[in-house]
Amino acid sequence: MIEGKTIAITRSEEDAEEFIQLLSKEKARPITLPTIELISKGEKIVHEFIDAIQNYNPDYSVFMSSKAVKLLFEEAKKISLYEKLQLAVANTIVIAVGPKTKTALENEGIKVAYMPNRYSSVGVGEVLSRLNAVGKRVIVPRSGASTPFLKNLLEKIGQDVKEIYLYDVCAFNDTTQWNEFRELFSKNNIDGIVFTSASSVQAFFEIMTKDYDQKTLLNNLKKLKVVSIGPFTADELKKFQVENIVAPTHTVSGAFETIKNIFSLA
Repeated sequence: MIEGKTIAITRSEEDAEEFIQLLSKEKARPITLPTIELISKGEKIVHEFIDAIQNYNPDYSVFMSSKAVKLLFEEAKKISLYEKLQLAVANTIVIAVGPKTKTALENEGIKVAYMPNRYSSVGVGEVLSRLNAVGKRVIVPRSGASTPFLKNLLEKIGQDVKEIYLYDVCAFNDTTQWNEFRELFSKNNIDGIVFTSASSVQAFFEIMTKDYDQKTLLNNLKKLKVVSIGPFTADELKKFQVENIVAPTHTVSGAFETIKNIFSLA
């Protein structure tokens, strides 16, 4: 039973709203851990994206996170290029990696043509394979910290890919919000933790190794249930020798169901 368990998630309270609601409904205790900060590259990303649409003339645009959507359109509003950006995106066939990204696009008036069954880079590849998009051009606005997996995958199945880096990520500076977690973690009173991205794994270790040596940190992590939201997050955890279970559905609700099932079977 997950009731009464204390579960952490590597997101800010604002970004973890869905997870908090799901856990609270089950009478479990959520703890949010803001791990990363987004550093926007500023207004130039809007010009760069619009110019790329005009000059590269992509057939498809692929959005891999709701953060990328919000950041791009927020910057466009600041410099009165919102409608021009809307039109540029609308001139492509739009693919959203998952439901949260799809909703973010629709909130900006963008029609999403496709969303994969698997909310991941592999799922995007499956969509473009089904569409027989060999030789088509694909533009992907995303984080500068992204792996080259998606680009390599799409090129392997015959697409021409251009990535536009909208922002960088770094470890969250103000970790006073971690104080409760640190205290509970030191007493082995955390029951589980959900990691939501490869970047959040890196930031978690960067933050926690300021208080713990690596061996103690890993020993404490072995005592709780660790869930990764997807395969890239799982791979990053493996680099730190952390055993984890990958959520079959790569969403926050999917990760919640996974950790709920773990405690149901325990």
